[in-house]
Amino acid sequence: MPDTAAPDRDPITRVLVCIPTFNERENLPTIVAGVREHAPAADILILDDNSPDGTGAIADELAATDPAIHVLHRPGKQGLGMAYLAGFDWGLQRNYDALVEIDADGSHQPKYLPQMLAALDDADLVIGSRYVPGGSVVNWPASRKALSMGGNLYIRLILGMGVGDATAGYRAYRASALRTIGLEHVESAGYCFQVDLTVRATRAGLRIVEVPIEFVEREIGDSKMNNAIVAESMKRITGWGLAHRAGQLKKLTDREPQWHAL
Repeated sequence: MPDTAAPDRDPITRVLVCIPTFNERENLPTIVAGVREHAPAADILILDDNSPDGTGAIADELAATDPAIHVLHRPGKQGLGMAYLAGFDWGLQRNYDALVEIDADGSHQPKYLPQMLAALDDADLVIGSRYVPGGSVVNWPASRKALSMGGNLYIRLILGMGVGDATAGYRAYRASALRTIGLEHVESAGYCFQVDLTVRATRAGLRIVEVPIEFVEREIGDSKMNNAIVAESMKRITGWGLAHRAGQLKKLTDREPQWHAL
């Protein structure tokens, strides 16, 4: 029988938690304090997109009091995906072993960081999932939850992936995984960024583990999500799905026996 044992993975000693911000001055100190409490050995990189509410200044104040906190000021709002790509590039250049995505608004609770980082010992990508047994969503209207769950079902079906929460934004990647999937080819900036990286990880044969989390809707500030962003993302995901199906059909056709006249 073939050897199905998981490949040996290097130990993780250096972790970078990336926190993108745009108008999060009230939430930022709380999320940073939570990360420092639950992952005290990790470094933090705040990626501020020139927030007009002064979030960048708050980030600089936090960094001035803690050498584990770093700030990357970006010229303007360019999308969540572009912010994370900048953070990943910053971390990979400095040889971190693992890079974590976490929102600044409090919806991703830092108390799950130890569990997610522990799961990374036997995985390439760990997703904090709302839609696996034990996961949940708090304070969302039924319409938004239905949209999110329906979107993830559609993604699983059209892309042929077994991931329960492909749109989740609470994640931990091994640095080796990010290098493998080729970030230089990623162009997704918004809602579908997480799906894009999930697809790439799946196609590369990387091991993905989902850890159940309780997702809590933000209490301060406004959500950056809107229907136009979701619609545009689903349009792009549909294109990926059709390309995936076409590729499957071609493989099937290529395997069919060729009959020749006698």
